[in-house]
Amino acid sequence: MRDPWTFAGATPTAYRRAVHTSGTRLLAGAGAPDDRGEPDPALTAALSAYGADPAREPDVLAALADARLLVPVVAELGESETGADGLVRDKSADLATVLMRGRDGRLALLAFTGLEALHRWDPDARPVPVPARTAALAALQDGAEALLLDVAGPVSYVAAVSTPAE
Repeated sequence: MRDPWTFAGATPTAYRRAVHTSGTRLLAGAGAPDDRGEPDPALTAALSAYGADPAREPDVLAALADARLLVPVVAELGESETGADGLVRDKSADLATVLMRGRDGRLALLAFTGLEALHRWDPDARPVPVPARTAALAALQDGAEALLLDVAGPVSYVAAVSTPAE
């Protein structure tokens, strides 16, 4: 079954700081310094199969359980000032995760299978490699209900996230 979420043509609707409200950095630093940004082969194959046949969704979920994802962080202007010459200059900026709102109003945290997929969406975004479970937790902490994988393709997928009790 195709996911009822529709993100085609959507633009980012919210940016959230990559710091949990308790002050804990959930998506901090290079979690895998040797990570070269290559997509997980099992997840790539599962997404490709799902793109051809939505009945293969269980394969995506199985591959996602052990996959590493790249969560993009982007610079968000904190403060600016206007100089004597009239030009506006950045005084501070924060790194933020990116949320997109589906047509049904629900939020999803962007995540990518690899660096190439992330760069198709935004070549300037910085990748933070994390296990899929950490990305799901980050989505929940940001108030999102899903992870939106590879929004720029070649195959996008929306994975609903919930707390263990749900």
